[in-house]
Amino acid sequence: MATVFFAEKGFRETAIGDIAKMIGVADGTVFYHYKTKEDLFVAVLEKFKEQLIQESRDFLAGQEFADGLAMVKGLVGFYLGLAARMEERFLLLHRHYPYKLAEENPNCRRHLEDIYDFFAGTFEQAIRRGQEDGSIRELPAHKTALLIFTMVDGLVRIGTYRLYQPGSLYDELVDSVQRMLSR
Repeated sequence: MATVFFAEKGFRETAIGDIAKMIGVADGTVFYHYKTKEDLFVAVLEKFKEQLIQESRDFLAGQEFADGLAMVKGLVGFYLGLAARMEERFLLLHRHYPYKLAEENPNCRRHLEDIYDFFAGTFEQAIRRGQEDGSIRELPAHKTALLIFTMVDGLVRIGTYRLYQPGSLYDELVDSVQRMLSR
């Protein structure tokens, strides 16, 4: 429930009393488990991180990609689909507050870094696989993975604020990625 409040209202506008009321406990019960609202927020972020990474691992374990390029394309589609399914929770990552908190809170920073490192690393793994199997040309795998991931995540962010539908650009995004990577 705290996820919903933090995602919809933002950190500042979320009151512990609202969360406690929603789950049917006293405010003190929430503070018994989390000393501060920041601690609760970081716990919510950690749970979301674990869910994102586990769903991604499950996806990858259940797929057989013909080559590295197919894996990159699959990851693009998966990430867009994941963001659409978890739209409300993705809003946690698209608000300013987590990044502001990360400047002072090492746990918050670690969770954010874990999320972005995981996804960029997964794209990098696919690029390296493609370079080994010949489906992707030689280029700096790490930097290219960051560029591709930020393109995909950027579309998701625009979609979060209803400025554009990321899925409507899927074909163009995949085409751009393929042109970027192909020999």
